[in-house]
Amino acid sequence: MLQRLELELVSAPTFWRCEPSWSWTSRPLADHLLWCVMDGRGELVLNGERQDLHPGICAVFQPGDAPRATHDPHRRLLVFGMHFQTTGAAPDPRWGEVMDRELLGVLARTSDASYRRQDALGRRQAELCLEQLIALIWDAVHTPGRRVTDTAVDEIARQLRQDPGRDWTVAEMASKASLSRAQFTRRFVAQFGMSPAQYLIQARIDRAHQLLTESGMTVTETAAALGYTDVPYFSRQYKQRTGRTPSQDR
Repeated sequence: MLQRLELELVSAPTFWRCEPSWSWTSRPLADHLLWCVMDGRGELVLNGERQDLHPGICAVFQPGDAPRATHDPHRRLLVFGMHFQTTGAAPDPRWGEVMDRELLGVLARTSDASYRRQDALGRRQAELCLEQLIALIWDAVHTPGRRVTDTAVDEIARQLRQDPGRDWTVAEMASKASLSRAQFTRRFVAQFGMSPAQYLIQARIDRAHQLLTESGMTVTETAAALGYTDVPYFSRQYKQRTGRTPSQDR
């Protein structure tokens, strides 16, 4: 289990585009090193194990590690990284593939920009980004095998939570994930423990609770906003999932 980390940056967060003739043969490291591939292709070797490098491959090296790496000079590596001190931060194996490239890029850019403000808040923001990056890598190491389709299903679930009042259909969700209805439903249940229809109902009830307790909307207005044309049916679903009637929560 990944424990709460106490981090101290040893070097500034940095992006570097490796030169065409670049290769890396590290001396045994004196501290921890975060190393994230943002672009390009190459190969990493550590303790006799090899890893193809491409965008999303990230590593957390620990003191004593002596990694080696090369790259394709026609597809030069763009790497983000920083040295830091902590205890127990390196996952095993040291590397994993972070599937959420957008979040990886945002955290890397935010860490870089925050640190370069050269103030206490900026340094703290950089450390928080580093914590999140390590958590992403830890998750990638310990939950391997997540595919692009898993990320697509996650995105559909996020859209359901964001806009539960929309008239969603399973066929539309499956199409967005580039899957058949049966494949989509199977993947969705595997990831969330319930069918897309049940997940949507729960998202609507969660939003209904928020609207009833915070917005001042009536029960009828709330039901209509979330796609219910039958208020008694809405009330029954609400009570089944919360144990209270909408009127009690309003």
